[in-house]
Amino acid sequence: MMNNFLSFQIHGGNDLLVVIAESISSILTFFDNISIQSPEKFLNSVLPGVSGLDNIHPLLVHFPIAFLSIFFVVDLVATLVKKHQWHQVASWFLYFGTIGSLFTVVAGFIAANSVEHGENVHEIMEHHEHIGVSILILALILSTWRIITGGIIPPVANTLHLILSALLCSLILLGADLGAMMVYQYGVAVKAVRPVAVSENMPQNTNTSTSNAPVPITPSSSPIEPPAHHHHHHKHAHNHTH
Repeated sequence: MMNNFLSFQIHGGNDLLVVIAESISSILTFFDNISIQSPEKFLNSVLPGVSGLDNIHPLLVHFPIAFLSIFFVVDLVATLVKKHQWHQVASWFLYFGTIGSLFTVVAGFIAANSVEHGENVHEIMEHHEHIGVSILILALILSTWRIITGGIIPPVANTLHLILSALLCSLILLGADLGAMMVYQYGVAVKAVRPVAVSENMPQNTNTSTSNAPVPITPSSSPIEPPAHHHHHHKHAHNHTH
């Protein structure tokens, strides 16, 4: 029985060593490929989504949303359970969220001037910008308040602080909703493609290089003219029998 136990341990250990050796080999291969690639190819291979972005606003926007939302939750819980140390933790989330908001707003203004959009989206984009600037201003006010007071806010003032924090999260929700509307409903900055639908009764194209290629959705450059309407007057003979 002891021999079976030792044999199991040895085989199990060998399997573990094989897994470790393969993992180390994969890591070394990864770094070896990095050393022979240009920075552009490296970015395309490691972060293909980021390399395809026209601007970095969609990448940055997640950080202030996460940091400021966590700040409000932690600060609210700290008030309810009367944990002063948790207020200090919430302060750091607020500071990081404020810094993230600054970079996100700047990137958003750059994106608004570089991304093509129609008049129907322009008004939504302006509302989105105004909300983003309001979030930044409110986050700066709350951060400055905390820095001046050293994170120690009296109960009455803390109630106002929580109300402003709740307003901050509400603005974040509204701004995220408008941003999602521009992307998912109007396709702003989205390189949309439409797959080719092939009917069973239609002859299949044997050229594989073009049969599976997606067809880009491009706006029509000129309005579609309505089909010409032709008036045909037909004379029908009617026989009436009485």
